[in-house]
Amino acid sequence: MATPGKKLAPAKPAKPAGAHTRRYPRFAIDARMQVRMFQGGEFHTCWGRSTELGQDGIGATLTGDLENGEIVSLEIPLPLSPYPLKVRAIVRYRQGLRYGFEFLTLSDAQRENIRRVCEMLATRA
Repeated sequence: MATPGKKLAPAKPAKPAGAHTRRYPRFAIDARMQVRMFQGGEFHTCWGRSTELGQDGIGATLTGDLENGEIVSLEIPLPLSPYPLKVRAIVRYRQGLRYGFEFLTLSDAQRENIRRVCEMLATRA
């Protein structure tokens, strides 16, 4: 039984099975992006809108049909950069038209650019 006047520590909610903790925070971003993929022996392109950006990946709503584990090329115009970010990524999750991508190959310059954009987006939140 609790002593009157003493606060009880809040119970930590149980983590759902399969849930994970992100390595980097995500920040809201709305930009038109292009996704290129190789399906059925041909290259295909679809368009979408980014929804969130982190230093290790991006979330987006797309018009295409991708599978978990599929490797794609992303072209994303980012603030603070005169040129779009072009990077390879893997589809990590899909919920309807919403997708989550993890960046696979980032140069040091690309990684720094994404870090600066995330810092800028964090000050807007």
